[in-house]
Amino acid sequence: MLDQERYINPYTDFGFKKLFGTEMNKDLLISFLNSLFNGHEVIRNVEYLNTEHLGEGYKERKAVFDVYCENERGEKFIVEMQKAEQDYFKDRSVFYSTFPIREQAQRGDWDFELKSVYLVGILDFIFPEDEYSPECYHHEIKLMDTLDKHVFYDKLTFIYLEMPKFSKTEDELESMFDKWMFALKNLSRLLERPKALQDRIFKKFFEQAEIARFTPKERRDYEESIKVYRDLVNVVRTANRKGWNEGREKGREEGREEGRLEGRMEGRMEEKQANALSLKKNGVPLDVIARSLGLSVEEVEAML
Repeated sequence: MLDQERYINPYTDFGFKKLFGTEMNKDLLISFLNSLFNGHEVIRNVEYLNTEHLGEGYKERKAVFDVYCENERGEKFIVEMQKAEQDYFKDRSVFYSTFPIREQAQRGDWDFELKSVYLVGILDFIFPEDEYSPECYHHEIKLMDTLDKHVFYDKLTFIYLEMPKFSKTEDELESMFDKWMFALKNLSRLLERPKALQDRIFKKFFEQAEIARFTPKERRDYEESIKVYRDLVNVVRTANRKGWNEGREKGREEGREEGRLEGRMEGRMEEKQANALSLKKNGVPLDVIARSLGLSVEEVEAML
């Protein structure tokens, strides 16, 4: 199957970390992050930080980030590739943001000054219930005063990219942000580097993404990662179809809107359990399954 593909799939754990989570490719991460800020250079250099974070107590839940780094000013960046919609996704984002905030606490005399924290979510799904318009796929959220709409606190920022909504063609790419969105969404389907992506940074991006350049170990790791990703995608699609059909049937009896909502809720529950079973059957470790589904290991074990 991989022989038919030239470039890596960045939605896989291996692919995303290969491109953006290694010291050798930190210039790719810097370029991508800077593109999110309307061309303003926010980052000149980054230092990768430990991606696994434990709570203050032994029994407290831990957080594992895809990519975690800080720039030269000490500002923190969490970058997450989210492959499937899950319950309480926003809650999870807020929870994750607390770790780089608490890490800044200093012993002794401290005036509580904090460095900025950014959480960037690359979403392979659309926010539910039509929260945003079909044309709106780049979201930047800060704490805001709801009365006069000014930003109350600008040191905590959540950036979400709804990748399925991005539909620009190669001829329509204008900004560096457009180019990165196009590259991430279409990379695994491309056979060569598009003419619109001739910037030096994309030359390196496509070189690092080329499967033929992988070492034997990298190829094995990628094959395992792509298998997990495809299993997840197939289970999600099946659950969505089943949820929709059940919702439609219920809708005939109780009203179309109510049926659609109930069908989606049932589909989500069955999706998680079916996904866990499928991944376990394919030998995926429980901690990896839990991370993919946004659950705890204990919750996954209860499903199996």
